[in-house]
Amino acid sequence: MQLSISSEFRRLREVLIHRPGKEIDRLTPYNKKLLLFEDVPYLEEMQREHDVFTTTIREKCGAKVYFFEDLLLDILMKDTLRRELMNEALSASRLGHLTDELLGVLSVEDCAKALMAGIKVHEVRRKMSAVSLADLMDVAFLIPPCPNLYFQRDTAAMVPGGMVFSSMRLPERQREANMVRRIFENHAHFTDRFQKLYPLDAHNNPPSIEGGDVIILNEKAVAIGYSERTEEKAIYHLAKTLIAAGRVERIYEVHLPKKRNFMHLDTVFTILDENKVLTYPDAIQSVQRVSMYVRKSDEAAEVHVKRVHLKASLREILKQEIQGLEIIGTDRVNQEYALREQWFDGANVFTIGPGQVISYNRNKHTNRALREFGIEVLEIPSSELSRGLGGPRCMSMPISRESH
Repeated sequence: MQLSISSEFRRLREVLIHRPGKEIDRLTPYNKKLLLFEDVPYLEEMQREHDVFTTTIREKCGAKVYFFEDLLLDILMKDTLRRELMNEALSASRLGHLTDELLGVLSVEDCAKALMAGIKVHEVRRKMSAVSLADLMDVAFLIPPCPNLYFQRDTAAMVPGGMVFSSMRLPERQREANMVRRIFENHAHFTDRFQKLYPLDAHNNPPSIEGGDVIILNEKAVAIGYSERTEEKAIYHLAKTLIAAGRVERIYEVHLPKKRNFMHLDTVFTILDENKVLTYPDAIQSVQRVSMYVRKSDEAAEVHVKRVHLKASLREILKQEIQGLEIIGTDRVNQEYALREQWFDGANVFTIGPGQVISYNRNKHTNRALREFGIEVLEIPSSELSRGLGGPRCMSMPISRESH
């Protein structure tokens, strides 16, 4: 069965997540900014919280949960892929010349750990020749860790008609998206089950787009945030591909302020049910403008699209695309609490079924407002998971949902 998702709220069937691992323990107060992370979490508690997240998904909707770390280990059993990924990781540190020697001393499991948690010079000093490491006295990592890996939503997005593989805005995070793409292209679970929509094969350095900026409004319409992480050119190329594929008719380009607290479109709103949406009002009111891509003409085998600048607000567009729309804002609670809870992604909940969402327990005022709105809120512990400044939606990459 070809993988495709046509809604944000239908019953979840398959999802990709990553249980935080040793990469989190690599963080210190001194390197966290360099490693693009916000804090220094306590790993064991973070894992306990993430296990509750996984259990909640399995028990409440019966979805198949795939773990990134397991799938990565599976594909690394192939020598060519192991070499490819290890060389890519080392080359990013300008150490590609060490690939052969490092592969000669690391097991498959060691390579998987290195790709996720990084590998330090001192950890291989006794295994590799002194000559190879002679000039690396001041280098902390041969391969840097990827502490943001548990935010799997950043790396890809399944949409009507196929899959978007992210081209990350920050080059330090591109390895995360590349590993996810290799998994889907090479793992037996997925290799023949999806259509790649982005990046285009002709692009050597594709414009950036990240999965958190992609929200499915309905079977014919997709919204994409033009944000600090997603470029206008990427939206154009994806819009053209989606429209040409015939599954989507309208792609909305939502212009967000280029600020950290508006990093992705899913910090502005998330879809809870067929006609229910959760928004952070300050964010939705900060949307600068919205454009729409539609089919313009067909010439021979090529589809042309046009971009229309809309006068309507994002709120009005959501009403047009979602019949009987009901919007709940996190301002339903005290404004001070709304600001506090939005910092920990109060509006970023993960919908696992119609009217059924997973939310951080620390966002208690938002959760209460959601329940009053008729939503079933499944709370998970979040003191450590929230330190990366991403919510339950950020931690999950749905692969398939029920169609009706």
